[in-house]
Amino acid sequence: MELTEKHQEYWRKNLVVTAILMAIWFLATFVEGWYARDLNEISFLGFPLGFYMSAQGSLIIYVLIIGFYAWYMNKLDIEYGVEEEEEK
Repeated sequence: MELTEKHQEYWRKNLVVTAILMAIWFLATFVEGWYARDLNEISFLGFPLGFYMSAQGSLIIYVLIIGFYAWYMNKLDIEYGVEEEEEK
């Protein structure tokens, strides 16, 4: 099955937002861990920043990523007419 121009545009937008969110995930997970010792020199809410990011900060970022992706994809689905039908 060949995709139409509209389908290709939908998937391109989906892949772009996924790539951006994966880059944010990578930064919050691996880059933060790599520089944890340097980040510990900065204090955030009374805790060393490296410790805070490992304990709470990255979890908050993960939840924000999931929430944004769900919101964005719902908006994109409505824009391209592929949203799920509501059950009655």
